[in-house]
Amino acid sequence: MITREVESTEKEQYNKLVNHPLQSWEWGEFRQSFGQKVVRLGVFEEKKMVSGYQIVFSQIPKTNYSIGTLLKGPKPDELMINSLKKLGMEQNAIFIKMEPLLLGPDPKTQTFLLDHGCVVGKPLFTKNTFWVDLTKTEEQLLSGMHPKTRYNLRLAQKNGIMITEDNSPEAFQSFLNLHFETTEREGFFSHNQQYHQTLFKIFHPAGITHLLIAKYQNQPLVAWLLFEFNHVLYYPYGGSSREHKELMPSYLVMWEAIKLGQKLKCQNFDLWGSLGENPDPKDPWFGFHRFKQGFGVRLVEFIGTYDLVINYPFYSLYNYIDKIRWLFLRSFTKIKKLL
Repeated sequence: MITREVESTEKEQYNKLVNHPLQSWEWGEFRQSFGQKVVRLGVFEEKKMVSGYQIVFSQIPKTNYSIGTLLKGPKPDELMINSLKKLGMEQNAIFIKMEPLLLGPDPKTQTFLLDHGCVVGKPLFTKNTFWVDLTKTEEQLLSGMHPKTRYNLRLAQKNGIMITEDNSPEAFQSFLNLHFETTEREGFFSHNQQYHQTLFKIFHPAGITHLLIAKYQNQPLVAWLLFEFNHVLYYPYGGSSREHKELMPSYLVMWEAIKLGQKLKCQNFDLWGSLGENPDPKDPWFGFHRFKQGFGVRLVEFIGTYDLVINYPFYSLYNYIDKIRWLFLRSFTKIKKLL
C-alpha cells in the first residue's frame, strides 16, 4: 500500500471513506478559507483508495512553526505514523495532535501510539460523548427516556411549541442570535460570527447542515445547527432564549432532531460530547450533560488525545506558553462575569 495526497478529482471517493464531518472534504475547505494549510492523504491499494484522512496545519503567529491536527481520523498504524512524521517535518510542525475516531479503552492502540513518538496530549474534544441509537422505533426511544424527559417533551407539544427545519438566511440569523445570547449568558467560549457564517456557506450546499428552529407564537426560542454525514447525525451548535423556558422547547427540538435523523436514514445520533461517568454537579456543563442523558443515550468513550511530537524542545516550550495563556483567559472570563 502507498500513501499520497488526494487529488480534487477524488473528492467524492474520499468523502465516502471518512467517517466524521471534521474529516470531510468540506471541513478542509472551511479551514482553508481561514488561511490554514490542509493536507488530505489517501491510502491506496494499487489504484483504489481504501482509507483517507486530512491534517490541518495552523501557523504559530510570528514564527516559522506550525501545529497540525488530525481529528476524528481512522485507526493509527505504522504507515500513518510514518506519513505523518514526514509531513510534519515538511510543514515545520512542532507536533500533530491526533484524536482518532476509535472507541476506548484500547490498550493495544494506546501502547502503539506511545511507542511511536506520541505522548498523551491536551484534548480539543471531550473524551466522552452520548449516542442515540436511531435504528430503534419511536416507541422504543420514548420508553427508554427518563420519565421527566418524556414529560417535558410532551409538555412542549401541549404548549404549542412548533419545530421546523428552516435553512433560510433569516433562520440562520435567528440561530446566530440565540447562539451568542446563550454563550454570553453561560460564559462559554464561542467562535465568532464569521466562523459560523463561513461554515454554513460551505456545509449547507453539500447537504451536511440542517437547522431546526423552535418557535412559540412565531418567536424563535431555540435553534440547533445539526450535521449529517455518512449516516450519522451530529449536534455541534445550538442556542436558546431566556424567555419561555418553562415551555420546555429544547426537549421537543431534541425529539424532532431524532426523528429527522431517522428520516435521513441515519444509524446514530452523536450529541457531540459529555462529561463522562460520575460528573461533578458543579461543572458548568453539568446541566447540559444531564439534559442529554435523559434521552436514553449510550455513553461512549474514545481512546483520547495523543500528540505526535516532531520537535521535542519546542514542544515543551509550546506547552508551557499555552498553559500560561489559558490561565490568563480563564482569569479574564471570571473577571468579565463579575463586571
